[in-house]
Amino acid sequence: MAVYDCMTFLTDYGLEDGFVAACHGVAARIAPTARLIDITHLVPPGDVRRGAAVLAQTVCYLPPAVHVAVVDPGVGTARRAIAVTAGDSILVGPDNGLLSWTIDALGGATSAVHLTNGEFWLQPVSATFHGRDIFVPVAAHLAAGTSLEATGDPISVADLVVLPAPTSRLHDGEAEGEVMSVDRFGNVQLSIPAADVGRLGIGIGMPLLVRCGRRQLTVPYLDTFAAGAPGEIIAFTDSAGLISLAVNAGDAAEQLGLPPGAHVRLSHAHAG
Repeated sequence: MAVYDCMTFLTDYGLEDGFVAACHGVAARIAPTARLIDITHLVPPGDVRRGAAVLAQTVCYLPPAVHVAVVDPGVGTARRAIAVTAGDSILVGPDNGLLSWTIDALGGATSAVHLTNGEFWLQPVSATFHGRDIFVPVAAHLAAGTSLEATGDPISVADLVVLPAPTSRLHDGEAEGEVMSVDRFGNVQLSIPAADVGRLGIGIGMPLLVRCGRRQLTVPYLDTFAAGAPGEIIAFTDSAGLISLAVNAGDAAEQLGLPPGAHVRLSHAHAG
C-alpha cells in the first residue's frame, strides 16, 4: 500500500474562521508525518469552476500526494463523496466536477471509490462539514497507507461528474474561448492558449482585437501586465500559458465586466 508524505488542501472555507485549522488538526492526528500544502482557501464560496481551474493549473507543480479539494455547495445532499487515483496521486472530494479537470491533467482516472466506509470518518459527522469529518480524515488515512479499496465501494470512472471543458478553438481567423477565472488581482484568465494566438501570427508588442458580446476593444499584447501604462488594459500570457487580460494597477474584471464563462474572441486588430 502506497504511503504519501504529502497532502494538499484546497477549499472555499476562507481564513476568517477555524475551519481550515480544524481540518489541519484532523489530518495531523491521523497522519502526523505527512506535510500539508495549502493550495488556497479563498475560492469564491461555492464556485466549483474556479476551484477546478486553480487545482488543475497547480497540480503539475506539486509532488505525488493525496489532494483534498472541497468546494461543495451540495454538502449534505445525495452528491457522492469520492476518492480517485490519477497519475501518481489520489484526489479526494465531492463528486460535483471539482476534481475532473485535475484528473485530466494527471492523465486520467484509473480507479475510484464512493466513500462509504464510516470507519475512516470523524464521528459524529456534521451534515455541513464533510471536509473535516469525511474528506480530510479519509485522505489522511490514505496518506498513511490505507488502501483506496478499504475506504468505500468501487465506482466506474466513467460515471464521475465532469465539468464541461472550457471552449477554445481557432475559427475564421479568430481565437475563440471563454473566461476561465478571475484572480484576486482582477486579472481575467481566458481559455485561449497563447500558442493559438501565435498561430494567428500575433506576437508580443502587437495590437490585439478583443471581442466580448457587442463590445470590442484593441489592447496591446505585452510580455507582462506591468509593461502597460497604469490603468491601461493589456493582454499577456499568464503562468499557465493562457491569455489573460489585465489592468496595470487596476482591476480588469471590474473594468471589462467579464464574468467567468463569458465568451471572448481574439484576432489581429487590423482584421476587425
